[in-house]
Amino acid sequence: MRQFAVSTPHIIYAALGGFVVFFGMFSLFIREKLYIGEACWAFLFGVVIVGPYGANIFNPRDWGGGNTDTTNTIVLEFTRVVLAIGVFAIGVELPKAYMARHWKSLFFLLFPVMTWGWFVSAGLIYAFIPGLNFLSSLAVAACLTPTDPILAAAVVGGKYADKHVPAHLRHLLFAESGCNDGAAFPFLYIALYLTIDKSTGRAISNWFIFLWLYQVILGIVFGAIIGFGFRHLMKFCERKDLVDRQSYVAQYVSLAMLTIGANTLLGSDDLLAAFSCGTAFAWDGFFNKQTEQSVFSSVIDLLFNIAAFVFVGAWMPFGDFSDSALTLSVWRLIVIAVLVILLRRLPVMIALFKWIPDVKTLREAFFSGHFGPMGIGAIFISTLAAQQLERPQDPPANQEQLLAASIQPIVAFMVLCSIAIHGLSIPFFSLGRRVHSVSRTWSRHDTFGTFSGRQLPEWTTHTRRVIPGEDIVINRDRAMEEGALAPDEKRAQSERTDGSMTPDKEGTSSQSQDEATRPDGTDMRDENPPDGDETLQEWQEGPDRVVERRRGPGEEVSL
Repeated sequence: MRQFAVSTPHIIYAALGGFVVFFGMFSLFIREKLYIGEACWAFLFGVVIVGPYGANIFNPRDWGGGNTDTTNTIVLEFTRVVLAIGVFAIGVELPKAYMARHWKSLFFLLFPVMTWGWFVSAGLIYAFIPGLNFLSSLAVAACLTPTDPILAAAVVGGKYADKHVPAHLRHLLFAESGCNDGAAFPFLYIALYLTIDKSTGRAISNWFIFLWLYQVILGIVFGAIIGFGFRHLMKFCERKDLVDRQSYVAQYVSLAMLTIGANTLLGSDDLLAAFSCGTAFAWDGFFNKQTEQSVFSSVIDLLFNIAAFVFVGAWMPFGDFSDSALTLSVWRLIVIAVLVILLRRLPVMIALFKWIPDVKTLREAFFSGHFGPMGIGAIFISTLAAQQLERPQDPPANQEQLLAASIQPIVAFMVLCSIAIHGLSIPFFSLGRRVHSVSRTWSRHDTFGTFSGRQLPEWTTHTRRVIPGEDIVINRDRAMEEGALAPDEKRAQSERTDGSMTPDKEGTSSQSQDEATRPDGTDMRDENPPDGDETLQEWQEGPDRVVERRRGPGEEVSL
């Protein structure tokens, strides 16, 4: 019997597990000191360490015997699951009834802004890739149009965003990234239909009937019905004590999987359906209240995001970035990437920000225009397009084959540049926000049981106040056991052990109670909201003073 049976899957398990372990060990420093999210590190790990250009132990292009169709199917389904869970999570975590209140801002981002970015990106690709005609350039540009929800979470989430990005802008960018991966389908399919179909009239008819009426609208409606139905079912089960706490959190993944599975079987837009399901499921905030102390959803997001970008790093087709048969070269792609990042969103956001209610100032328009990253969503859409097109020969025999051969390398290079630029530019882009809050911010997670009424851990009461001329004594249990404490200290220690608090000369217990009491007399420890207790925030943006108000934790922000 062979004791050391080493195989590629086992090496992959060890490598991925080791990366997650080591990243987790230093995650606080990496994410909240360096402001570099897991996407950049996972992508670098996939390229340099485990990918074919590193140790070559993880090469998705060789799976299925190197068959292109099999590889594309694997990439498509893997990215579909990651995106579906990501957009469902965004829908769940938005404020109550957010889409109904902020439809106007989303309308501008999903139609004028996306249309501008689509045409600008297509024009740049058409200008610098001589082999592609403008129609094929439109198909490639459709993959670059949406904002990636996975990378967007790294940009508008975390400690940096809490300090420097206003809540109304974070919510808007989250909602946009949740919508526009599915909203990019019309841009892609109009170009594909016109490329594949010989009749222009038939192409437009298919685009309107099969895409808009069947895929898009049916996907939105069907996803909303699933979310609405399961929200009321969960409330019924809660009232009748039929659901346990673990099953609440399981809905986070299972509903997303149910939605994409059902909509894929129907042939409708599964990403829009997943986002619609998430927003309908958490429309009234009931699900968020039930799971606010659970970290399972964050763990799932982290694991899926790391796995996705390690996969993308290993999948990245570096060898195809320079191909004379496809008229591709690295310098052309670099020029396209720089111009796309500069012109795809920034000019139109600056021009339209006065008509977008949730973009208040010019600086917020600059921020929103810059942070439109391209990532997993772009790879998903480009792979979907490649499967719809004729399989290319070597060299390509016609424009359809040329598009099929070049769409993934172009999109992959744009994703590579976006990960580098957007992922590393977070610390260098600040709205200059200096927040002044009227209430203290408490952690979402009940670390010491403050909000649930549990006593603090015993060791937290073993520290004595610092008095000039005395030493600080920590963990005095051993001294008590050895009889080294003075009688009054023993009495104080025994009182603390019994669970009561011993006030000192200046009234420590009353001081702690005062610190936990709001100006209106309510106790901060009575609730543990997921997004803090702040109800008023003020900061200066240039000559303007911005004030954010909300009625309470988890409620909508008004300015």
